[in-house]
Amino acid sequence: MSASPIPFALRGDFIELDKLLKATALVGSGGEARHFISEGQVRVDGQVDLRKTAKIRAGQVVEFNGERIEVHPPVQE
Repeated sequence: MSASPIPFALRGDFIELDKLLKATALVGSGGEARHFISEGQVRVDGQVDLRKTAKIRAGQVVEFNGERIEVHPPVQE
C-alpha cells in the first residue's frame, strides 16, 4: 500500500472507472485501464468491480495496484 491515498476531486457528479485510473496516472491509457478492470484487479469500496464504465461518485474509494484513490466532491469556486 502506498503511504497516503491519492485525492481526486470530481468535476461533475461522477467519473467513469476507466477514466479515473487514467486521470490519476495509474495506467497509461483507457485501454490499459479497461484490461485491468476486466481482469478483476480493481476494487471499488472494497469489492472487485468489473464494470469498466462504472460511475464513481464522491465518497467512494478505488484501489488498484497497491494504490488507493479517494474520490471527493467538486471543489466549490
